[in-house]
Amino acid sequence: MNAPPHVGSGTGGEKLGFAAGHVVQEFGYDFDVDDDLRFSIEDTTGSELVDEDYGDVADAALIWWRDDDGDLVDTLVDALTNLDDGGFIVLLTPKAGRLGEIDMADVEEAASTAGLHTSGTVNAAPEWSATRIVAPKSRR
Repeated sequence: MNAPPHVGSGTGGEKLGFAAGHVVQEFGYDFDVDDDLRFSIEDTTGSELVDEDYGDVADAALIWWRDDDGDLVDTLVDALTNLDDGGFIVLLTPKAGRLGEIDMADVEEAASTAGLHTSGTVNAAPEWSATRIVAPKSRR
């Protein structure tokens, strides 16, 4: 099932573009993630998030990313490995002024280097912003 073309409104999971039946592969899980947002995504999709080691096709990738997490380009490319045609990435980063925040210019540059582009940022949770990242239509 493909995601809607843009970030919408609704519950946390729906607002980020997730829908019933989506398989969502999660990257960057750590102690600081927003569990309420994670549960909302699971409620929206009807299944638990799968981890970084998942070896099948995913409809979307959820990446928790902080400034000191390493190379964002590598993680975006890793997230593409199992992503189905029409799939998308939701990149969660700490909001401005929070520990681990990253500059949106760095997100844009990493997405571009990975052959992707950003298509909107929303307030996802009290401490996190979400940026939707997609492949150009001509990618596949």
